[in-house]
This record gives sequence, C-alpha cells and structure tokens, in this order.
Amino acid sequence: MKVNKKYSCLPAEEKGIHIINIRAIEDIGYDQHESTLLNSLSKDPDADCKYGLYFRDGKRKVDYILVYHYKKSSAGKTLTRRVHHNDSSTRSTKQDQPLPGKGVQLEMGESEPHVDYHEDDKRFRREEYEGNLVEAGLELEHDEDTKIHGVGFVKIHAPWNVLCREAEFLKLKMPTKKMYQINQTHGLLKKINSVIQKITEPIQPKVAEHKPQTVKRLSYPFSREKQHLFDLSDRDSFFDSKTRSTIVYEILKRTTCTKAKYSMGITSLLANGVYSAAYPLHDGDYEGENVEPNDRKLLCEEWASYGVFYKYQPIDLVRKYFGEKIGLYFAWLGVYTQMLIPASIVGIIVFLYGCATVDENIPSMEMCDQRNNITMCPLCDRTCSYWKMSSACATARASHLFDNPATVFFSVFMALWAATFMEHWKRKQMRLNYRWDLTGFEEEEDHPRAEYEAKVLEKSLRKEHKQKETEKLTWKDRFPAYFTNFVGIIFMVGLTFAIVFGVIIYRISTAAALAISSTPSGRSSVRVTVTATAVIINLVVIIILDEVYGCIARWLTQIEVPKTDKNFEERLIFKAFLLKFVNAYTPIFYVAFFKGRFVGRPGDYVYIFHSFRMEECAPGGCLMELCIQLSIIMLGKQLIQNNLFEIGIPKMKKFIRYMKLKRRRSLDHEEHMKKKQRYEVDYNLEPFAGLTPEYMEMIIQFGFVTLFVASFPLAPLFALLNNIIEIRLDAKKFVTELRRPVAVRAKDIGIWYNILRGIGKLAVIINAFVISFTSDFIPRLVYLYMYSENGTMHGFVNHTLSSFNVSDFQAGTAPNDPMDLGYEVQICRYKDYREPPWSENKYDISKDFWAVLAARLAFVIVFQNLVMFMSDFVDWIIPDIPKDISQQIHKEKVLMVEVFMREEQGKLQMLETWKDKDRKKGENCNNHSPRLSRSHSGSLSSCHSYPLDV
Repeated sequence: MKVNKKYSCLPAEEKGIHIINIRAIEDIGYDQHESTLLNSLSKDPDADCKYGLYFRDGKRKVDYILVYHYKKSSAGKTLTRRVHHNDSSTRSTKQDQPLPGKGVQLEMGESEPHVDYHEDDKRFRREEYEGNLVEAGLELEHDEDTKIHGVGFVKIHAPWNVLCREAEFLKLKMPTKKMYQINQTHGLLKKINSVIQKITEPIQPKVAEHKPQTVKRLSYPFSREKQHLFDLSDRDSFFDSKTRSTIVYEILKRTTCTKAKYSMGITSLLANGVYSAAYPLHDGDYEGENVEPNDRKLLCEEWASYGVFYKYQPIDLVRKYFGEKIGLYFAWLGVYTQMLIPASIVGIIVFLYGCATVDENIPSMEMCDQRNNITMCPLCDRTCSYWKMSSACATARASHLFDNPATVFFSVFMALWAATFMEHWKRKQMRLNYRWDLTGFEEEEDHPRAEYEAKVLEKSLRKEHKQKETEKLTWKDRFPAYFTNFVGIIFMVGLTFAIVFGVIIYRISTAAALAISSTPSGRSSVRVTVTATAVIINLVVIIILDEVYGCIARWLTQIEVPKTDKNFEERLIFKAFLLKFVNAYTPIFYVAFFKGRFVGRPGDYVYIFHSFRMEECAPGGCLMELCIQLSIIMLGKQLIQNNLFEIGIPKMKKFIRYMKLKRRRSLDHEEHMKKKQRYEVDYNLEPFAGLTPEYMEMIIQFGFVTLFVASFPLAPLFALLNNIIEIRLDAKKFVTELRRPVAVRAKDIGIWYNILRGIGKLAVIINAFVISFTSDFIPRLVYLYMYSENGTMHGFVNHTLSSFNVSDFQAGTAPNDPMDLGYEVQICRYKDYREPPWSENKYDISKDFWAVLAARLAFVIVFQNLVMFMSDFVDWIIPDIPKDISQQIHKEKVLMVEVFMREEQGKLQMLETWKDKDRKKGENCNNHSPRLSRSHSGSLSSCHSYPLDV
C-alpha cells in the first residue's frame, strides 16, 4: 500500500513506469474492490487543488476555463493521462509549456490514423492561440482526463504582474490605504434613520456587505507606479475573482489567432467551434454538509431562496460576485418591486371603492331594472333575436368595478407614479455608482466583433489595394441588410395584425354559431364564452410568437453586422422590443380603441367579406372586456412564459444533459466514484445568454401596469406578486442553474431607461384615450351637466340609446323568430347617438354625438397636458443626484488632491534632505588638509559616491 501511495504522488516520468503498465496490471487480475479500498485510503490528489479551483500545484488559482472537443482513440485514456501529468508538472513559460496535442503527436501517429483535416485545423488554431496567451503572460494547464469523455479543459491563471498591467490598462478603480469618514445625518434625521434601521433589521440580509458603513476607502485607478498608495498586504485577495476573470476575458478578446482566414479572438473561436465554451468558475459548491464558506453559498442562502422573499436583496454581494451590470439589473428590479407596493395599495382601494358603490350606481341599476322593459336590437343577422337589456345586468354591474370616477384619479396617480419611479431609480443608481466606485467611469469603445472584422476583410480583398486598416462598412455595404430588416419587421407586424384579425373572425363566427345552437338559458353567456376563448387563443399565439420574434430579431441584427457588442445589443433590444410590444398589445389595442367603433347601425351594418358583421361592445361598454383581455394576457404571460418556462425549460435541459452524460459515462467504477472537478460541474450548467430576456419581460410587464391601468386597477398588485417570485427565481437561476457570467462594468441600465421613459409618456396618452373613448366617464359627465333634468344620472341609459323601426331592416337580415320575446316588436333600441326613425333626418348622427365627441377630445388634451406637466414638475423638483452623495463625491476629490499634494511635499522634503546631506558632506571633505585627504582617500571617495548610491 505504501508503494501505491508513493507512485500516486509522483509524475509518470519519475516513476520510471509507463502508466499503461499499471493499467495492464489491473487488467490482468487486480481485484477491483481492493483497488477501490486502496484508493480510498490514499490521499486524494484532487483535494490539493480544491477540486479544480486551483492548478495542480494547489497555489495558482484558476481564473478562467476554455473547453474544447477532441476525438478520442481507443488508447485515448493512456494518452490523455500522459498529457495530464505533463501539464501538471510544467510551468507556463513559452519554452516549458507544451501546446495541446504536441506532447502526444508522435504516439498518436504510431497508434492511430491521422485525424481529419477539420479537427487538425482546430487543433492548430488552439495551439497558436494558447501560445499567444502564454506570450501575453497568462499561465495555462490542460486536463483531458475528465469524466466527460471527448472534452478537454484549459485552465488559465493570471499572475500578479499581468493583473497589475491589465488593471492599469482598464483603469480599474481599486481601494487605497486612505480611509475617510462618511458624512452622517444629525439631529432629527439621525433619530429617524436609527428607528427605521431597527424596524427593518429583520428584513435585512445577514451579509457583511449589506451593513451600513461609516467609513469608506478612497479609490483610485490602479497604477503600477503608485502601488504604494494601495493596500497590498494580501495580494491574493486584492483582486477578487470577479476582477480576475474580467481581466483574463479582456486578454482573451484581444488575443488573436492568425492561422485562420482572418484574425480571430475568443468570440470568433467559439463561433467556429475551435472552443466549445469559455467561462469563469463559480467560487465553489452551494449545498452540502462539508462545503467551505464561499460567496456563492452565501448568495444561495440569503438571496436565491424563496424563504427570504420578504428580505432586501444583498445587492453589494451580488455586484461583488456577478459584476456591476447584473448588480444594476437586480437593483433596478428591487426598486421597481418596492415602488409597486404603494401602487398596489391604491389600486386595491380603487377596486374596493367600485365594489362598495356598485349598488349605488344609477346607470347599472337602470339596466338591471326589469320594469324599464327596454327591447334591444339583435346582435347578429337572422339567427339572433331581440333581447331584453336587463339580461346584461351582470356585465353592467361588473363594469362599474373598473369604470368609476376613482379610475380617473388612479390614472393620474399612476402617471405620477411612473415619473417618481424613474427619478427614484436615477437617485438609487447614483448611490450605487458612488458605493461601487463608478463615478467618472466612461465606457470605452469595445473591440470590433469578429463578424465585423471578417466582413471588412472580405470587402478589402475584393479591392485591388488591400488596406484593411482604412476599410470600414458603410451604409451602402449594409443597405441589403437594412432593406431586409425593414421588410422583415413590416412583415412580422403585418403577421401580428393578420392573426388578431383572424381571432376577430373567430369571435364573430363563434358568436353566431352559439346563438343558433345554444339553449335560451345559455345565450346570455355567449359573449363571455366567446371573449374568454378568444383571449386564450390570443395568449397562446402571443407566447409562441414571442419566442419566434426573439429569434428573428437576433437574425436581423446579425445580418446588419454591427461593429461592437454594445451596438449589437442595442439594435437587438430595439428590434425585439418593437416586435414583442406589437405582439403583446395589439389584441388589447383592438378591444380598447377599435371594437364597436365601426359597426354601423341596424339596417346599415358594416360587414367583413360581405357575410360577417362587425362586433359590438356590450351595453355597459367595452371596458369590462378590455379588463378581461388585459388580466388573462398579463397573468398568462407571467405564469406560463416567465415562471413556468424559466423553471421548466432549464430543468428539462439539465435532465437531458444528465441522461446524455450517463449514457456516455464509462462503466469503470473508479471513474464513477471520482469527484468531479469544479470546471466539469460548471460545464454542465446552462450558458449565460445575457440580460435582454430578463429586462424584456419586466419592460412588457411595466407596460401592462401603466398603459391600460385605467381599465385594470389590480394590475400593479399582480405585478408585485409576480416580481416577489421573479426576483428569487432569477437569483436561483443565476446562482445554481447558469455558468458564472463574465463581470461587466456598467454605470446605468443603458437603453432600457429610455424605453421606460417612452412607455411612461405613452401611458399618459393611452390612459387619456381609454378614459375618454373606451369608458362611459365622459358621456356621464356630459349628461349630468347638460341634459339631466334633476342633476342626477337618472335617465342616462335611455339617453345613450337610439331607436330603430324594425320595418327598416334590410332584406334577409331581420330575425327569423320575431316573436321570441312573446310579443311583436316594432321599435328596438341600440347604443348610439342617432336621430329617431320619426325624425326628418332619420338615423343621422345627432347633435348629442358631437357634444360628447367634443368633450372627449377636450378631456384628452387637458388630461394629457396636465399630467405631462405634473410629471415634468416631479422630474424637476427631485434632483437626480442626492445631496449627500454629491458632497461625498466632492469630498473624495478633495481628499485625493490632498493625498497627492502630501506625496509631492514628501518627495520635495526628501530631495531637500538629500541635498543638505550632500552639501554638508562636501563641506566636511573640503575642510580636511591635503595630507589628511590623501590618507583618507577612501572617505573622500565615499563622500563623492553618496549621491550615486542615492
């Protein structure tokens, strides 16, 4: 057993025994169970490197991982083990570092046929690229002896000198030795803050980074010449894992591989399959009994758990682990969710007000009163008969819950809420910028994308003078792509309209069919049945088209060939938002502004395809139907698309990957029992696909909350409940389901802020039109102040109904059963402002219609300008930068100037001291006698040598 342990600690070359012989001994008849026992008693070599977090020496930390696929021969296990031992014993200098494939090339030639050209080309590219990485100062170590067969890993470590060099290039702000006191509030504000801290203590996460700090380190862009300013007592922790991976990724992006047709960075190598993945490592495991404490485990316990849904997010720890860009997303999501609390409370109050006043609403009481005996005209030709208005009593009472004076107030409130939310977020963003040392940070132009460089090279090769440096893509080069984008987006929008139109045809035809076949008791529920089924169809179509439009938007952006990743992301966001916005809101816009507007009148209806009559709104108006449409689509998207898909699809992908690995896994018991390395575990996680999908679903939800809030006051409440789950769901996904993303510095949320502002402005206009044209709020006001005889709403329903003589029906459109109600009908009523049949200008639009229209347009103008003014006033009165933060930023600048002034004074004093010493030495030497000087030539020479020593 001692011999076995000795051999397990030494490289193969030092043993003097080829590994294949050891394996042969096992094959000859070495007992498998005895082997397992011996291995369990011997020291696990993987424990020294913390199972893949460090190099084999256990000292150099793994900062980044590159993954590649290779074809494995029958003797592959022997060969890969040799590569593994060779790499673990080498240092990463250009001379000593074996490039992948070179150490085994001779043996491969002897034992197996040469690999195909495609694989050979990939291997040559990897060799050159990794050689260039070593020249850039990085240290590499290879591992092909893994549980994932056919997959090799390149571990990358950035030594201290490389980290310092790149930190200076990237102008990373690092904490200095200088610490200063953060300004604290005094007097009453201090007491209020202390009370708030005590109250909110139970909902604060138990994380050191989240505790309020009274002192802060002064930060300054890292400089190798000014290393004495920084606290370098612990070099291993000075650059945290997030910063180290960012630095390595920057080197990977700019390091090229010229053996290809054009210069290739890591993004292009990944796209061409030279490497299959590239990612930084997670800090360790997040679950288990003997797991060492790490930031990932802490995030899982205090952030990515549904049990802490009531707590604040540890945003500083999220930023420390994932970087500023992801930290800002979760900070924004947290602020948005907090701001939904007051909006939800006010929305509930408005809804309860509608419930409390439903029995006092005179119009709905008149509609439900059977004594009025109002006979309504048929809803469809021939098959539909006359009906009593009292049969729509339930719809009228339900409409009042959402169509009451309080909804107007709520619309104004939500417009101001949106403006306040934007201002609050700007202030929060500035606080985070100060805390995260991002003040003064400006995003530099990113490296050109590999696809852009390839396109430029292709263009330069077409010309006689091949000057790649001077070439760039002009609008003429991109014109075919722009034209394809324009045509593609128009086609997609047209497709959305066509689907909505198809659903309208479904509603009309289904309503007519149900009216024929249903029993008399079921005819009253035809409208609800048709509306509910149509909305469900719309929801299914929206969810499917959302996924399709996301892929199409990405393809349209790719053919444009944007220069940088930032340009690519912004163009992708714009296209995806445009298509998804139209997809989600077109059915709602139809119900809000078009349904029931182009119906015509009895005897002169508007038909589609000469057979389908346009839909009419219910007697209580279209607002109730708009509420149903909005609630089902919003809740359906949140439950199915956002939550079910986010949970179900990653789980399903993970299960499929697990089954594939299980099939490919060797039956070797020793391999099966071996613990996986950290990079193997992370490789099986889902790759990070960017924040665009996360932002997109929240922006669409923000539209549901603000755009049509007049018709659905409970929208903020449902959004709040969804977001409480969404935060923890996203957190769990980032911590447990996804590979660790590369940390990206950012000082704001980018183009999303402009989209939010645009939706906020659009919400004011849409709510003004919903209140004035979709609800009955304006007709009621007009009737109350212009036509009511006693100053009440009595008679309002009769005022909004026009009369029609049944003898004026067009041929073939009159009801087949005119006696369905038990009596002969001569005059039926319909909702419109038209002249009666006994008037000279019968069925013409009446003066009442123009009075109501004028009032509606006036309300839109007044409401829009008033709310816009109030929103701008809120923007103006709330400063973007909090006063205490501006003071702290100014204080930092003053302190930094003091530090440099003190440093300059110290240098000057030191120079003065040296000059004084030099002068005194010179005087002492000159005062000696010549004989003394000759006898003490050594001391004289020492005088003159002093300045040289200095």
